[in-house]
Amino acid sequence: MRAVVQRVLAASVTVDGETVGAIDGPGLLVYLGVTHDDGPADVTWMARKVWELRIMREEQSASDLGASVLVVSQFTLYGDARKGRRPTWQAAAPGPVSAPLYDAVCDTLAGLGAHVERGVFGADMRIASVNDGPITMILESPGRS
Repeated sequence: MRAVVQRVLAASVTVDGETVGAIDGPGLLVYLGVTHDDGPADVTWMARKVWELRIMREEQSASDLGASVLVVSQFTLYGDARKGRRPTWQAAAPGPVSAPLYDAVCDTLAGLGAHVERGVFGADMRIASVNDGPITMILESPGRS
């Protein structure tokens, strides 16, 4: 499981011109990608890492601040563009595998105490954000390279 985590001051997701998820105030925007062999251990690890990672101001975590988290599904995090000019998406898990794991990460974050906003899985989304810092981290669940 792979995530790009950005510290933001605000972020929103719209689908067909309608806002479906938004945070206003310090928080995290998380782009989440799932690969074929991800499972429950990856879900738990990723949710806890996102919630407890000390990347907010003054070395605090989102959990320390009770900051909101906006999670957007992002299969393109597993794109491979090493050859040619057209990326391949073979490492990204298909929707029937990745959608439940995306939901599980969001639910696990909520269970840890996060206010979670979501994109719409598989939709053509527009994401707007005001980055803070900027601080952007790439996270990969253990056992991945």
